[in-house]
Amino acid sequence: MDEAPTIYAVPVRDLPGRLVRTVRTGRSPQGQRLGIAFTRPELLAAAMGPDQPWEELCESALRRMLRPLGIDVIQVDPLLVAPPLDPSSGDRAAPNVPTAPAGPWSEAVPVPVGPAPATAQARTKRTASATT
Repeated sequence: MDEAPTIYAVPVRDLPGRLVRTVRTGRSPQGQRLGIAFTRPELLAAAMGPDQPWEELCESALRRMLRPLGIDVIQVDPLLVAPPLDPSSGDRAAPNVPTAPAGPWSEAVPVPVGPAPATAQARTKRTASATT
């Protein structure tokens, strides 16, 4: 008996001037690009805000959309998702990270901003199944 496909609430964004939506992607604290998915719409709203548009997608469809982007990791149920960079600024670099006050013993140390450590988050990385 075949398993029912896993259905996720996937954050999307509208492309300006087009009737097309695209999946939102993110980066891990280490800088790796990853897909974003939630097991329930309530978790998506808690992490990204109630105004974040989303679509229901099965895991295989999401993976097919991410594959051309070179993304093979999906972050499931992240606790916090940073807002996208302002496209009008034209700056694609990482946003400024606030720093803790420097003490006499050290220089300023970056304060982590973003998702909780990976140990507190569920992650999925599955290989394609033989049945397609």
